[in-house]
Amino acid sequence: MNRPFKENYRLSDGQILGKPRLSGRQARILVAPLDWGLGHATRCVPIIRELLAQGCSVWLAGEGAQEILLKAEFPDLPFLELPGYRIRYAKTARGLIWKMIQQGPKMRRAILYEHRWLKKAVNEHGFDAVISDNRYGLYHSSIPCVFITHQLTIKSSAGKWTEKIFQKSNYRHINHFTTCWVPDQPAGQAGILADCNLAGELSHPVKMPAVPVHYIGWLSRFQKMNIPEKNNHLLIILSGPEPQRSLLEEIIIHEISHYNGTATIIRGLPGSSSMIPSTNMIRFYNHLPALELNAAIEEASYVICRSGYSSLMDMITLQKKCILIPTPGQPEQEYLGRYLQEKGIAHCAPQKDFSLNKELAVAAAYKYYIPLVSSNEKLVSVIETFLLDINRSR
Repeated sequence: MNRPFKENYRLSDGQILGKPRLSGRQARILVAPLDWGLGHATRCVPIIRELLAQGCSVWLAGEGAQEILLKAEFPDLPFLELPGYRIRYAKTARGLIWKMIQQGPKMRRAILYEHRWLKKAVNEHGFDAVISDNRYGLYHSSIPCVFITHQLTIKSSAGKWTEKIFQKSNYRHINHFTTCWVPDQPAGQAGILADCNLAGELSHPVKMPAVPVHYIGWLSRFQKMNIPEKNNHLLIILSGPEPQRSLLEEIIIHEISHYNGTATIIRGLPGSSSMIPSTNMIRFYNHLPALELNAAIEEASYVICRSGYSSLMDMITLQKKCILIPTPGQPEQEYLGRYLQEKGIAHCAPQKDFSLNKELAVAAAYKYYIPLVSSNEKLVSVIETFLLDINRSR
């Protein structure tokens, strides 16, 4: 069931005026996405919509670009300031592992801080539950806490033995939570591609966490509006942590100057005052609201973007032909790019020596096989059960 963009609800202090599905007062739910790119925030949008549709009082937490995006989507919802992990990438794939090791203590401090922050927030605001998208510290001993991730398996460029170490550490964190929600299809139930789950091994490991795991289907804030495609029109979406976002932007600006068609380039910089001048053929935007971006995706003949998982869910929802450029040195994106190319869902190209005209020629000959997206009844059902459990425990 896809909720419309503009619900016919009046919001006040994060509440829907009308009869909630739960008895008694509305369940007060805190939703907080990780600040690792915008994808964690965008995939929380359909979850927030469904919580509102089912009569919840929803509060949000975060900072920076995630705060700007969520406030634009839900201007009437209460928002709490919560610092993110503020991770930066290396300029080279080879330097990424060392860069992440260096930032390990910083991440651990951030996790400890947000855990203490949540204890205080629950006491002050009376939250009945927390939904954390990849924020490891947002668990609490007294209320249900959901952890959202598509990475039960964490890929590593250093080999399988490190993946086992990462998975053990990942599960140690996840097991602090009440339950884990995975934004993918259950095994063998991926629409017309019965053998294809969008995240592959990432979301379907051999060994599962100790807490209950629920597959909630693909999440996207977008819906098909049946806007006609424009011939030879590209949409290029830049996203992800720095400095790789800027490095790809430099490549795209150089390559687009040799393109004969039209293009829209979304820089992935909500709230930035830095602007790149547009021309009659090439339009630059720092950010677009959801409805405008939805339309921009549909009218493009090809979408060029990172192979971040949230972007992939958006593209499949809108049935778009994509050219994916994985973030160099990010094993998850590199795996997803290869996996989806093998399945015929998208064409994948490396950032190094990227040639726009060359990759467009390859994509034109590529046989795309994009799975159909049905209504997401899984999400509706999981949230209904989640809220009933909260109601029983109060």
